[in-house]
Amino acid sequence: MKAILVKQPGSADQLYFGQADKPVPKSNELLVKIHCFALNRMDIVQREGRYPLPPEAGPILGVEFAGIVESAGASALRFKPGDRVFGLAYGGAYAQYIAVDEGSVHLLGSLTMEMGSSLLECWYTAYQAVNDIGNMKAGEDILIHAASGGVGTAAIQLAKLAGARRIFVTAGSPEKIEYCRKVGATHPINYREQSFKDVVLRETDGRGVDIICDYLLASYFGDNIDSLAKDGRMSLQGAMGGSVAEHVNLLPILFKRLHIEGSTLRSRSLEYQRRLSEAFSRNVLPHIESGEMFWHIDRVFDWEDIQDAHRLMEAASFTGKIVIRVTDNLSDPE
Repeated sequence: MKAILVKQPGSADQLYFGQADKPVPKSNELLVKIHCFALNRMDIVQREGRYPLPPEAGPILGVEFAGIVESAGASALRFKPGDRVFGLAYGGAYAQYIAVDEGSVHLLGSLTMEMGSSLLECWYTAYQAVNDIGNMKAGEDILIHAASGGVGTAAIQLAKLAGARRIFVTAGSPEKIEYCRKVGATHPINYREQSFKDVVLRETDGRGVDIICDYLLASYFGDNIDSLAKDGRMSLQGAMGGSVAEHVNLLPILFKRLHIEGSTLRSRSLEYQRRLSEAFSRNVLPHIESGEMFWHIDRVFDWEDIQDAHRLMEAASFTGKIVIRVTDNLSDPE
């Protein structure tokens, strides 16, 4: 089959079309002919050779996809050939075909291929941060960093659904600030112009927020600790701001009884991801299908333009998600 491969670790120029073995589904798996896949920041890190891959992931990039079931393993009974589906895998989505556990797949229903392919990594990550680790309750305050991207878009709306009192977010331009406000943020903060810690403490009368969803790690760690209320919870989901925090006062972790937990979705077990898939299907997907929850795809590229798509993601000059169409497979009716 045709796939997008990496010549050697490096820039987007290292991406090229090559041939890979067509996967054979295991007993619990589906073979899906991919129509669309979505980009994630981990794709950039993996392309550069800096991502610690789980053992289930192969060399082909990509975890999110949508397409049509071509065949099913002997014990995969929930779907049949011809079903339009979207799913999340450990890797392999930058290709014409993917084999994936049937518990990691959903029927598209009324969703488009483009939309379905772009949902799961972001919504699962946000659900972990807000609902599982954050354990958000009605009336609590939350701070969401890097909020104009896909995970932030999802986290804002999950916080709103949970009954958040105040939703603080950070973003880096007036356009992104307005985007976050449209999605549902009550207190958007341009981090280039204001200290998020100062805004949070001023607006909460010094108390701080109950939950922080963070993707920067080192660069925000100290101010995040200062911005949390007593018994606050912080979910660490990325390290865009570096991995070594210097000159950080850790005493507030003790005195404020803070709960800090890190998580990367891709490293989770298949059983964990199945449970998360079920929770998403039960608690979130109906709100997306009904249109109650907003979702935004910034750009759709043909896969021949994958290098340009990676450069756009690296420039961070977008909101929401970037989706790729597998043009070699689009003769199939949707």
